[in-house]
Amino acid sequence: MKSINIFLNTIDKVKGFVNTISSFNGDFDLASDRYVVDAKSIMGIFSLDLGKPLRLDIHDPAEADKVIELLKDYLV
Repeated sequence: MKSINIFLNTIDKVKGFVNTISSFNGDFDLASDRYVVDAKSIMGIFSLDLGKPLRLDIHDPAEADKVIELLKDYLV
């Protein structure tokens, strides 16, 4: 598993992030403090505190570099 920090502070960023991450088959989690949600769930993401950076956990190490490259606009 690989983890990166991202910042989703607008509705457009959340929508773009979900569209990008949903194109992958692997499992992805977003964490804020002790809350963890499925990164492909737009409703789950909106339940988190979007005022601060979130931790994205990428569970498939083979796809990690490709995912990180596509998400470079969201990196903290």
